[in-house]
Amino acid sequence: RGYLDNITAIGPRTVGSPENEVLAVNYLLEQIRGIERESTDAHKISVDIQRPTGSFSIDFLGGFTSYYANITNVVVKLEPRNGAEHAVLSNCHFDSVPNTPGASDDAVSCAVMLEILNTLSKSSESLQHAVIFLFNGAEENILQASHGFITQHEWAKSIRAFINLEAAGVGGKELVFQTGPENPWLVHAYVVAAKHPFASVVAQEIFQSGIIPADTDFRIYRDFGNVPGIDLAFIENGYIYHTEYDTSDRILTDSIQRAGDNILAVLKYLATSEKLAKSFEYRHGNVVFFDILGLFVLAYPARVGTIMNYITAAIAVFYLSKKVLQPKPRAVHNLKKLFTAFSLTLTSWVCTLVAVLMVAVFVSIIGRALSWYTHFYVSVSLYGTAAAAKLILVHMLAKKFFYKNMNEQYLGDVFFDASLMIWSIALAVMTQMGLCSAFICTLWVAFPLLTKLMIHKEFSQKGATIQFIVMYMLGMFVPYLYMLYLSWTVFEMFTPVMGRSGSEIPPDMVLAGFIVIFTMILSSYFINFIYLVKSTKTTLITLSTVFVVTLILVCSGIFFPYTSDAANPKPKRVFLQHTSRRFHDIDGNVVKSDSGIWINGFDYNGISHITPHVPEINDTIRTPCEEQAPFCGLPWILPVHFMFRLVKNWYLPAPEISPRSPIQFKLLSKELMPRNSVRLSFEVSGPSHMSLYVRPRTGSALSRWSLGDGMPVASLGGDYFVFYSRGLHAAPWLFWVELTAPEKHSDGIVSLAIAAHYFFGEDQKSPQLYTLLERFPNWTFSSGWSCTYDLFVF
Repeated sequence: RGYLDNITAIGPRTVGSPENEVLAVNYLLEQIRGIERESTDAHKISVDIQRPTGSFSIDFLGGFTSYYANITNVVVKLEPRNGAEHAVLSNCHFDSVPNTPGASDDAVSCAVMLEILNTLSKSSESLQHAVIFLFNGAEENILQASHGFITQHEWAKSIRAFINLEAAGVGGKELVFQTGPENPWLVHAYVVAAKHPFASVVAQEIFQSGIIPADTDFRIYRDFGNVPGIDLAFIENGYIYHTEYDTSDRILTDSIQRAGDNILAVLKYLATSEKLAKSFEYRHGNVVFFDILGLFVLAYPARVGTIMNYITAAIAVFYLSKKVLQPKPRAVHNLKKLFTAFSLTLTSWVCTLVAVLMVAVFVSIIGRALSWYTHFYVSVSLYGTAAAAKLILVHMLAKKFFYKNMNEQYLGDVFFDASLMIWSIALAVMTQMGLCSAFICTLWVAFPLLTKLMIHKEFSQKGATIQFIVMYMLGMFVPYLYMLYLSWTVFEMFTPVMGRSGSEIPPDMVLAGFIVIFTMILSSYFINFIYLVKSTKTTLITLSTVFVVTLILVCSGIFFPYTSDAANPKPKRVFLQHTSRRFHDIDGNVVKSDSGIWINGFDYNGISHITPHVPEINDTIRTPCEEQAPFCGLPWILPVHFMFRLVKNWYLPAPEISPRSPIQFKLLSKELMPRNSVRLSFEVSGPSHMSLYVRPRTGSALSRWSLGDGMPVASLGGDYFVFYSRGLHAAPWLFWVELTAPEKHSDGIVSLAIAAHYFFGEDQKSPQLYTLLERFPNWTFSSGWSCTYDLFVF
């Protein structure tokens, strides 16, 4: 707790700032040296300050290239007195995003690592392998410091596995959401050692699908170091992740203790494991893993899971086949009834999904999106009740008109079998796709089938008695309990993400879709009860009433999406950049210039809720796109343009800014190369953060450059994006681009723009930006900085 408080007391730790490069580094070194003085003779501690320079390309956010210079890593190696050949890495980052204290992301992890280093160093028990603690100083700059370490540091060659400590929320449990690749022994290490396990292969497959717009150092160690590892992150209360509210007092001591217990135990296990030294021998095969209510973790090889899944599906198919084919004269009739029920169940799901999504579209169109952001129960009352009511309605109508005068007991049996058939097909398909998450389908086939076999006699003789219902509910207890537990985890992760997923994705449609899916899953084995009970009219009327009342309240605007409640804030995120832009022609003359405050709301609502407080930010100042310039001539700090529509950001005219440390951009040389190519060499000096945008002119193509691996990587839309950052005292940035060009190119061969971002210091905020930020309501997190933008044609 003391480490955490002291790190966050430094303030925002943006890469390149004195707070990050000097104060945080000095504090870490002071604590490490104190730990070193008190360590036992069983260990040897080595400390190194690394300041790497490098470049790489990454397919995150549509693809871009990163360049870093003189950033900072604090590296500590704890090893046996006689040294060690192999090592396990523990990674955290002490930098933060601008304007935030970064307590959970990721100061708390660095605090935990300091305490683990202290604990291990005082132990008289010698480790078999070394433990390397990397306090990396540039993770928020899209994983630069980890790349500098794993590709350049001499200790990196000894690393056989790693644990990465991250955050997607503030406190709570730390979730294992990525492992491997392959290397099942690592999951086994976590299963055996972790005292408070919380892990899910479902989270791993969701995260690696790219649905969540985030990434971690795990990717760098995996892709550039070829090292397997475990990725953990705090996921609770993601509403204040990357905001000014991410303070140390919001992280409970219990969370810190829990994380420390788990990570210390796993690190000790790995540092004394025989498998670490020969990790390459245990590489093959993925693992199915999931915790049971946080009590313990079930883990087994994916190949075993595949066999189990297919056997389970085969047993279910055998059961259904036997049932359909007996007696033989009625086989065709039975098959027809089963497929009718199967089709009706799927139809009810499709109708439910369409109906609920239509409600979500309506809510979005009338400007009431995210009404549930602060009050999650609203989403359940609105979309959950609509989904349940629609399901019941479809089957109630089928029962009344299609299955008129048919035996209720027979219908209940057929619809149970239809649900079993759907889950069996889903199990086989997901297993064939190689998804480890198919274990969920196994639960929904095995337990219901076992339950049905146990109570079949009771049901066939007496029908839906109280005893039958009790036994049925008990048999379904395990899959339902696990599904509710999993749904809590999914909504805990995804609901806050909807407040920072850009203006393109309608969050109500996403959340409504999730709610419909979980409603379909949870109701799949209760559809048969609609046919068993005499009437569902009361249930339908109750659900419909709750839905209508909630919809009226949502339309009235009573549920405001955001709150500044001190105990539980859920702010709206707004980014403001006071920008001065200059557009040059091929002769270097300025043909256009302007200045304004460029405003982006980070959710679907844009700025509609802020206009009443700041009337000049309205629809008359929508941001225009400069078609001739890459990325519309706008100073994106990252290539996230695809997440924001220009109709949902604003450009408020403002006086020109004159930074005290302006950018210097020079064309050093122009060389004719073989194969009709031209090489342009540049020198740039400026603030710690810059963005380079490249667009070849018509007929030209960018063939090579001095960045990354030499092969240019285009972003979505076809333009090229380079993210630059540096620590203190970095040399000017030198780079070249090579283009193939047509013989006649009087209008130039490439448009190249450079944006300078001032995230700290005296140039960060202009007086106009300060004044505007002060007027924003207290339920916003408004992050502002100044920047310049220059476009050139060569």
